[in-house]
This record gives sequence, C-alpha cells and structure tokens, in this order.
Amino acid sequence: MRIILKLLAAPFVLALTLLVAVLNFAFSFASWVFCALSFLCLIGALFALFTGDRWGIQGLVIAFAVSPFGLPAVAEWLIDKLDSLNYSLKSFITG
Repeated sequence: MRIILKLLAAPFVLALTLLVAVLNFAFSFASWVFCALSFLCLIGALFALFTGDRWGIQGLVIAFAVSPFGLPAVAEWLIDKLDSLNYSLKSFITG
C-alpha cells in the first residue's frame, strides 16, 4: 500500500518542483519591479500630502502594499510553504 502512495506522490513532487522554480524566478523579477513601483508611489504620495491632496494617505498605503514588507512578503511566504510541502513529499518518497 505504501508503494502505491509513493507512486501517486511522485507526479506531485515533479509538479511542485517545477512550480517552485518558476515562482522563484517570477518572484525575483517581480520584487525588483515592486521595489521601483513602491519608490514611485512613495514620491507621489509625499507630493500629494504636501500639496494638500486627499490621495496622499492612499498613496502611502499602496506604497506599503507593494514594498518588500507588503505583498512580496506574502508571496515569499507562500513560495516557502510550497517548497516545504515539496520537501515533505520528497522525504516521504525516499523514506
């Protein structure tokens, strides 16, 4: 019975390995883009705050969301969880 479960888990290991590799590549590219976007949003939000526009606070929230502490941190956490699931399946198959 255990051999059957290992055979069923093997395609998932392959799929998770490829998925984690693609997501890591996409994350490394997207983090650079989000960093630049965060800087632009911060500059725009500070300009809006100093001119008295009401979009300043919303711009700061958007700048935080795309900064390395916002959405990219959530994406990195999800990629790490997928990688740990992949490692668990690999250890199940080899163990």
